[in-house]
Amino acid sequence: MTRISKRVSAVTESATLAIDAKAKALKAAGEPVIGFGAGEPDFATPDHIVEAAAAACRDPKNHKYTPAAGLPELRAAVAAKTERDSGWAGVKANQVLITNGGKHALETAFAVLLDPGDEALLPAPYWTTYPESIRLAGGVPVVLATNVDSGYKVTVEQLEAARTPRTKLLVFVSPSNPTGAVYTPAEVTAIGQWAVEHGVWVVTDEIYEHLVYGSAVFSSIAVAVPEVANQTLVVNGVAKTYAMTGWRVGWLVGPADVIAASVNLQSHTTSNVCNVAQRAALAAVSGDLTAVDAMRKVYDRRRHLIVSMLRDIPGVVCPEPEGAFYAFPSFEGVLGQTIRGRTPASTLDLAALLLDEAKVAVVPGEAFGAPGYIRFSYALADDDLVEGVSRIGKLLAEAE
Repeated sequence: MTRISKRVSAVTESATLAIDAKAKALKAAGEPVIGFGAGEPDFATPDHIVEAAAAACRDPKNHKYTPAAGLPELRAAVAAKTERDSGWAGVKANQVLITNGGKHALETAFAVLLDPGDEALLPAPYWTTYPESIRLAGGVPVVLATNVDSGYKVTVEQLEAARTPRTKLLVFVSPSNPTGAVYTPAEVTAIGQWAVEHGVWVVTDEIYEHLVYGSAVFSSIAVAVPEVANQTLVVNGVAKTYAMTGWRVGWLVGPADVIAASVNLQSHTTSNVCNVAQRAALAAVSGDLTAVDAMRKVYDRRRHLIVSMLRDIPGVVCPEPEGAFYAFPSFEGVLGQTIRGRTPASTLDLAALLLDEAKVAVVPGEAFGAPGYIRFSYALADDDLVEGVSRIGKLLAEAE
């Protein structure tokens, strides 16, 4: 009999968190490491949100249990925010579950929808947690490859070719982590119509809904195709929009019966989310988007900067991201060259080389189902961004 269950033993560590932890440990030891790893805003949480939390700490009612589904007023506020920001009209409070961050919302969604052997279509590159959460729920991730040439977007033709009698759901993400790709409204509509036609559930991660740039437009699939709303679960949260990654408040929005089942599950796992964090989230989603707009302008400037610098490195191909705060360039043209006595054959090898020799932490594409690529978060200070990419360029210029 094994000490650890096969189910948990099969789970791989989050590559993004592991690399971020290693970078922070090296910095704490005095190494001049610059980290492009974690997808974490470098801004402080806006003051009015922090003040709401401070006031909540002093209120004894927040020292007690509250409903497992979340504070009633926060559920109602998230329903109103969903209509305001995505256009999904008529969402009710009983269609909202407050969770311990977006990652918990995803795990709950998969647990509630998937039975053992059910297949989940998963376009790649994908966020590292998606396949692990699908497997933990007993599902089977079916990976659909995309690349720089396709703009990192999956097509209806690919979805249909991958569909089988066991297909239960599609994981749909726009704007995308790790690529920054944003599907056009027409593309979203086509995929939504396909899902309706074949009775496929959609689990859509909208955590980056406010971070779109240039001519790109965020389009919620449940709004683009109203018929798909009854078979859609929306994952969202305060982490990226309001610079609240550490507050751990996310949510699920979907059909009332599925949310009720999700509430039952949460009542036996985590109970309610931290009340103080929920009060902070209430202040966030109920307020205006002034602070969000200011942060987006900074990300947009950094987006242009990092793409320009990466494109200047020979062998690197970097499409311009339209959303989120990631660049996802191909380093395939760099692999196989000898640099300081090492010849990286993969982006795993290259990431290790960059950390050892340039003191720059990045996440290799293998973590996202895309070997040959590297994810760069540009949610870091401008000076660090410039210094970090410059170090990479100088190191790779030594290639033989």
